[in-house]
Amino acid sequence: MRIKISRLLRNTQLNITYRSMKTITPRVRFAPSPTGYLHLGGLRTALYNYLFAKSKGGTFILRIEDTDQTRKVDGAVEALISDLEWSGVHCDEGPGIGGELGPYVQSERLNIYQEHVNKLLDNGSAYRCFCTERRLNILRRDAVKSQRVPKYDNRCRDLTKTEIHEKMKSNAHSCIRFKLTSDCQSFEDLVYGGIAYDVSLNEGDPVIMKSDGFPTYHFANVVDDHLMQVTHVLRGVEWQISTTKHLLLYRAFGWEPPRFGHLPLIVNADGSKLSKRQGDVKVEDYRANGTFPLSLVNYITLSGGGFDHEPGAGLRIKTLEELAAEFQVEKIQSHPSRLNSALLDECNRLELKRQLQDPQLTSDLVKRVQELVTATYPGENLNIAEENVRSILNWATVRVTKIEDLVSPKLGFIWILPESKTIDERHKELLAKVIELLENTHAFDAKSLKAVLKEFSSNNGVKFPELMKMLRSALSGLKEGPGVAEMMDLLGKDKSIQRIKAVMR
Repeated sequence: MRIKISRLLRNTQLNITYRSMKTITPRVRFAPSPTGYLHLGGLRTALYNYLFAKSKGGTFILRIEDTDQTRKVDGAVEALISDLEWSGVHCDEGPGIGGELGPYVQSERLNIYQEHVNKLLDNGSAYRCFCTERRLNILRRDAVKSQRVPKYDNRCRDLTKTEIHEKMKSNAHSCIRFKLTSDCQSFEDLVYGGIAYDVSLNEGDPVIMKSDGFPTYHFANVVDDHLMQVTHVLRGVEWQISTTKHLLLYRAFGWEPPRFGHLPLIVNADGSKLSKRQGDVKVEDYRANGTFPLSLVNYITLSGGGFDHEPGAGLRIKTLEELAAEFQVEKIQSHPSRLNSALLDECNRLELKRQLQDPQLTSDLVKRVQELVTATYPGENLNIAEENVRSILNWATVRVTKIEDLVSPKLGFIWILPESKTIDERHKELLAKVIELLENTHAFDAKSLKAVLKEFSSNNGVKFPELMKMLRSALSGLKEGPGVAEMMDLLGKDKSIQRIKAVMR
C-alpha cells in the first residue's frame, strides 16, 4: 500500500529538497550484485548516477553487494566493470580503484556489519531470532492457505534475556531481526514526489544478519551508504517500497538518511517487459553486435528523460560531458521508459557520422574496419587501403547501422572480386557497349548513373530490369543488394569497368 502525500505538501518538500541539493556536493553509488551480466536497466542506473555526480562536481562510487554468496557468479564483477568502462561510465571509487571509505566489496566488510548490528542489539532496535526454517515454512504455508500476507509473526521479539542465554548456550542457530514500528514513514522521492508507507502492515520483522554471519541486503545497504557518505540514492523503482524500511534503520542508528530517487521501469516500445530472448537486455550483447558505446548511452537517455529536448532541434549524439552538463534529476520521467530499437539504429548511424568528423576517431574506425575485413575474408586480395576505407565509411553513414554490416554477404563485393561467370556472346556485346558508355560518362554518381543506364536500356532494346540483373552479377556476383548505380558509385569508375571487363574474358 502506497499513499501519495498531498500536492501542496509534495511541492513544498520538493522545493526544499532541490534548494538543499544545490548546496551539497553529491556522493552517489552504483551497487550491483555479482549475479550475472550487466543488463540495460543496470547500465541506466549507473549512467544516471554518474551523470548526476558529474553535473555537480561530485563522486561516483562502485560498490559490489555480494552478501548473498549462493548467487555469486564467477567473473561477474570483472565483466560488469568492463561493461561500465566500455560505456564510458568511469568510477571515482570502487574495487580496484580504491578510496578512503572502502573496502567496496561487501563480503570484505563483515566486521563492520557485525559492529553495527551489535549497536542495534544494544539499543533495543534488534533482537536474536531462533525460529527454525521448518517453523517459518509452516507460517508461510498457513498464511497462504488462509489467504493472508505471508509474514513473520515476530515470535522471538519478546524473548527474555534468560531465554536468549539458554538458547545460545545450547548452540541453537540464530539470526538477528530488526524491530519494525507501525508508524507510517514518508519521504520525498526525487522522481515520484511524496511517498508514504507503513511497512509493518505487510511485513514481519526482517532479518538483518543471517545465521552465517552475512548481513541481508537492506541492512548492509543502509550501513554502507552511511559510512561511504552517500548523499543521494538513485535506484530502480522496484526498491521504492523498501525505502521506508531503510528509513526506519536510519532512525534506529540516529543517522540522517540520503535523498532518494527511483528510476522507472524500462520496457519495450509496446510496453512489454524486456526479454533476454529478444537480445535487448545484456550490455555485452550490444557490444558484440557492433553498437557504439555513446549510441547506447544516448539511446537510454532519450528514452528515460532527465534532459531538456528542444522542439525541432533534431536528434544529435551528445558526449558524456555534454549529457552531464545538461542533466537535471527533476526532469526524469516517472512513467516507464519505452525503448524503440529503430531509435538505437539511428543513434548508431549518427555516432558513426560524428566519429568521421574527428581525425583521431576516423583513424581508429579505419583500423577497425581493416581488421574486420581481413578477419572476414582471409586469403583474399583485398582493397583495404586507408583512402578506400574512408570513402566506404562516408558512404556507409546513411546506409548501414553499424560497421559490422560492411562485411555482410550483401556488401562483400566492396572488398573482394565476384567469382567469374560464363556469359553468352549477346550479353558480351551488350556489356561492351556499357563499358564504352561508362568510359565516356563524366558524372559518376548514383543519380546520374541511373539516368544514363535507363536511357541506354531504352536505346538498345533491352529491358531495364534485365540490364540491372546482368550488371549486378558482374559487379558483385549477388542476386540482390544495393542498387546497381549505387554499387558503381561506391566502387568508382575504374573498378566498375574493371569488374565488367572481367566477366567478358
